[in-house]
Amino acid sequence: MGLKSAKKNLKDRKKFRWKDRHFKVKTLNLYAKSDPLEGANQAKGIVLSKFQKEAKQPNSAMRKCAKVQLTKNGKQVSVFIPGNLAQKFVDEHDEVMIERIGGKQGRSKGDIPGIRYKIIQVNDQPLHRLVQKKIEKGRR
Repeated sequence: MGLKSAKKNLKDRKKFRWKDRHFKVKTLNLYAKSDPLEGANQAKGIVLSKFQKEAKQPNSAMRKCAKVQLTKNGKQVSVFIPGNLAQKFVDEHDEVMIERIGGKQGRSKGDIPGIRYKIIQVNDQPLHRLVQKKIEKGRR
């Protein structure tokens, strides 16, 4: 390192930052481009099917999930159905409202692999109120 080497160091730092995946994703705004909700907190969709997903070790539960097609852009996402026996209230072709589960850095939360969203409303009725049997499921 000699005199006037600071300019070369600055240039090299600028160049080699692009090797860092986190810098590249942040700079090119790749998360927003691949986000099915397109930056929104919640989105509406139609339930295509229901399925069960096995929890990660050391748990052995079968988590109840659903495949939902978003109405705004037609993308399909896998969503979690929270609540005890809540899958009874979610049927195929129901209109549901989904939101992010809220794991670390947009990733899946807890022991459910690959699922980043959860259902909060079914046919404009709050899911947790249906599970508590406070209201009945609305007809469509």
